[in-house]
Amino acid sequence: MQLPARKIRMDSPPPYPSRRGNGLWQSVLHAWSGLIHTVVHQPNMRIHVTAAILVSLVGSGIPLGLAEKVTLIFCVLLIFFAEILNSALEHLVDLAVQEVHEHARTTKDAAAAGVLVLAIGTVVIFAAILVHNWETVTSHGPEIRRQVILGLPLAASAAALMVDRPRPAAVDVGLFLLGCTLLAALARQTQSLVFSSMTLGLLVVAGDSARLRRRSGAQGESR
Repeated sequence: MQLPARKIRMDSPPPYPSRRGNGLWQSVLHAWSGLIHTVVHQPNMRIHVTAAILVSLVGSGIPLGLAEKVTLIFCVLLIFFAEILNSALEHLVDLAVQEVHEHARTTKDAAAAGVLVLAIGTVVIFAAILVHNWETVTSHGPEIRRQVILGLPLAASAAALMVDRPRPAAVDVGLFLLGCTLLAALARQTQSLVFSSMTLGLLVVAGDSARLRRRSGAQGESR
């Protein structure tokens, strides 16, 4: 008896690039490609990157203790890890089950719930740190205003780089240079080089995601 053909989903993201080489540097490049691939194809990851930039701006604008800094950085990285793992699990489920199935939906929902729990916990921890250091926050009014005036456009530039919209390459370059200029102005009076460096890294992630999206779009048009 001939088995019926399975329905293949057509809305899945493009296939992951093929591996090239197995050395340490190549492994790092593969890991970086996985990060950028997640940013490009997962809207929630783009939200996490933008939120992480805002957290970095707070950490670089007011003096925090070592425990608070480590806690915030760990929370940001933990959410990134959970979202990347969730994306990998979604791809694995799509690969194994190429048709609509209740168990596949439940698996994806459970993985997404794990990311949601971590995100809520991070918001609570962030709020608790601000409340605990409220006197420090209120006593650094000029620094806070400076972070808002320069930091919000910086975060907006990074968010715009990750928006899934066709645009000229010059626009992406301009947004990235604007973000770098604002970050350089903020870094002159930063309270934490660690958070400023993290902001730079997140801005690079946003810029590289724009490059990958533009390249993927060009390849799609050529086909």
